[in-house]
Amino acid sequence: MPHTRISNLSTKWPVPPFQVVLVEPEIPPNTGTIARLCAATGTRLHLVGPLGFRLTDAAVRRAGLDYWESVDLVRHRDYAAFAADAAGGTCYYFSTGGGRSYLDPSYHPGDYLVFGNESHGLPDDLLRAHPEQILGIPIMSDHVRSLNLANAVSIALYEALRQVSRR
Repeated sequence: MPHTRISNLSTKWPVPPFQVVLVEPEIPPNTGTIARLCAATGTRLHLVGPLGFRLTDAAVRRAGLDYWESVDLVRHRDYAAFAADAAGGTCYYFSTGGGRSYLDPSYHPGDYLVFGNESHGLPDDLLRAHPEQILGIPIMSDHVRSLNLANAVSIALYEALRQVSRR
């Protein structure tokens, strides 16, 4: 894997890149922030199903700044269309109800990190279909039911990158 030096930090970037999948995202600044993260890490971003906004909305553009042209963006009509394109790839589904920690799997280049929307998460039927692939990020407080979507994506993606860069 090639080494790239940015700001005096060296890392091994995975080939093929990781894939972040947002299923029906609703909040434009979250998607913009995630797009910026994907541009910064060479991660492909999949947007699935109807979005709760237009990609031309000012809030999406502002959060992604001028990095949108660097985002490897793939749009999918619905989850079935995404699943057909991702056939054969390993998908990890992130949910507040996940029974395994996001630290447990051994991530590999090309894996799909799948996140639901901000208000409902991933559809129940999707989670029921993949019980062994559901991961959660621990939260200590009972007063917080979930993390911000952009934060959750960042945590999961950088753990996957950390694992791959150590191999």
